[in-house]
Amino acid sequence: MIDFGFFIQIIPQLLSGLPLTLKLAGTSVLLGFGLALVLALAQQGEHKLAVWPIRTFVAVFRGTPLLVQIFLIYYGLGQFRPSLQAIGLWGLFREPYWCAILALTLNTGAYGSEILRGAIKNVPRGLGEAAQALGMSRLLTLRLVVLPIAFRQAIPAYGNEIILMVKGTSLASIITLLEVTGIARNLISESYRAIEVFMAAGAIYLFLNFLIVRAIAALEVRLTPYRSRS
Repeated sequence: MIDFGFFIQIIPQLLSGLPLTLKLAGTSVLLGFGLALVLALAQQGEHKLAVWPIRTFVAVFRGTPLLVQIFLIYYGLGQFRPSLQAIGLWGLFREPYWCAILALTLNTGAYGSEILRGAIKNVPRGLGEAAQALGMSRLLTLRLVVLPIAFRQAIPAYGNEIILMVKGTSLASIITLLEVTGIARNLISESYRAIEVFMAAGAIYLFLNFLIVRAIAALEVRLTPYRSRS
């Protein structure tokens, strides 16, 4: 039988890990979006020397599990400790938090670059040509015409990626970070009540992702009001 009293009792303990979950997700999404935008724009050209390395990076990070990526960065970078110490980065990468941030950022950057690349490609070419015909430079056309339209088109798909990142933060518990899932693992080892603990943790993730879905839907309506009227 499920002990609902215990279920309610552990909610505050699990919520104590929520700030770290939000910090991991928020930081990685923001950094990943910047990386994704750079990669997406770099793939708009025809320079194979720039495009193929990016596509290889995207294929690797989209084709391998996030858990493997976290392990490779957290444990694998330890093999390069002398080199990292020489350039002053070992103090950063010996911390599990920053290793998790790096893995999550690279992962979401790879997925996000494909989302943005497709959105930019879907912007009608005639809009850019019309803007340049009015005297806008290519950079100004990109900033004021192409990217705003592409961002609006990418909102639903990128919203899904944000939700995946929130859930992906649960893997950070594998490298000793005490976010929601990390605390849940400790509670299970103490109480041996896996069902109640994981149900409570799942409820927290569900509620958090529900809020994200509503926020993304509100943003989509705000940026594309004509769709809400149709």
